[in-house]
Amino acid sequence: MQLSLLAHTMKFSDLNLSAEILSKLPSKLVNATEIQRLAIPEILTGKDLLALAQTGSGKTYAFGLPLLQNIIHGDTHSGEIEALVLVPTRELALQVGDALKLVSVSTVITVLCGGVDKAEQIKALELHRLQRKPQLVVATPGRLLDLLREQHLSLASVTQLVFDEADRLMDMGFWPDLERILEYIPSKRQTLLFSATLAPELNKKALDLLHKPVKVAAQAANSVAADINESFYLINKGDKARALIALIQRQQWPQVLVFINAKDDADKLVKRLVKAGINASALHGDKAQLDRQQTLADFKSLKLAVLVTTDLLSRGIHIDALPVVINLDLPASAPVYVHRIGRTARAGDKGLAISLVCHGEADCLKAIGQLTHRELTLERLDGFEVTDKPSTGESKRAPRDKKANRRSQNKRSAKDFVSKKPVAKKPAVKKPSTAKQP
Repeated sequence: MQLSLLAHTMKFSDLNLSAEILSKLPSKLVNATEIQRLAIPEILTGKDLLALAQTGSGKTYAFGLPLLQNIIHGDTHSGEIEALVLVPTRELALQVGDALKLVSVSTVITVLCGGVDKAEQIKALELHRLQRKPQLVVATPGRLLDLLREQHLSLASVTQLVFDEADRLMDMGFWPDLERILEYIPSKRQTLLFSATLAPELNKKALDLLHKPVKVAAQAANSVAADINESFYLINKGDKARALIALIQRQQWPQVLVFINAKDDADKLVKRLVKAGINASALHGDKAQLDRQQTLADFKSLKLAVLVTTDLLSRGIHIDALPVVINLDLPASAPVYVHRIGRTARAGDKGLAISLVCHGEADCLKAIGQLTHRELTLERLDGFEVTDKPSTGESKRAPRDKKANRRSQNKRSAKDFVSKKPVAKKPAVKKPSTAKQP
């Protein structure tokens, strides 16, 4: 596996892309980003690729432009699916699909993801079969596997496979589905893996998927973009919502993306924000897909000031000039922190990332520092005195209380809690018979 590095500015027109592709690029896109400069030439040669780049660095066009070019100028022209892009979330699938459709010349692109009526997707695939079949598919693993099992599409002609946000796709949640999907794809193909973070387990799985790959790294693995200004505030656990409201009201940011760990907590937090007069809404996996799309669209268009979300939006979602990301909870996984704060400072913009940290999250903070090779310092937030004490790791209960608790846990019913002392029985009183004598 070799490492490719280029240090000078390069225009898209210098990357051996066809005139058809270049003509469709937005006028503001003249110079390629670093990951685009590194990845596009390697992909065009047909090599397998492991690409590491910070989120917001232009990964979609880094793999998307050469995919489209290979389809346009390929030798197959079979009318079958030639390229497949796998992503972890519905929102990212729709975003990648829209971005590629914007620059596609004649390629038929289809997005397949959950949350959308499957019957409608099947109907669209049948229509494509009668007219022009999709040549490039962007999909989430679950929905794609459903459609493959029901034989609504074939991946037998796929020559290029992309894993976008590869580290997320390769964790235990998605990996079993990916292994089954790979059974439908020819082993002779070009495989491209793109990720902002790199864990040891990803590296091992990546090597199993790739054949003599080239490795390109636009930045150091697991690094945070230099344009993000980070702050970590030590806050009492019970004061986090109040501190968030105070920050939003003090700073008057036009947009704030707030990350929280639990869906239920997201809804509760939004109620508190709205009660405080803040225009806020929640977005998480329990929301209907149409609601999710509308909420995200409202946030992007500034109709919604504060969006509270789970890690559903931590992966690849692009929001123009998002000024600030706030972690109300630190994520349990350190790489997720890198992805979360990568929603700001995208495409060269400046951004702010604020994390509200309680004593109970000390281990999470330490893990983030170790992953990103930095010493992270906690600050105090004006107006919020910290009265909580760090946990000593010792139980506050006396040992005898623990034993009493264990005894209680062994009881199986209310009857078991009755004293075992024998109770003296009263002698039975013989009642006179009322039966009539014969």
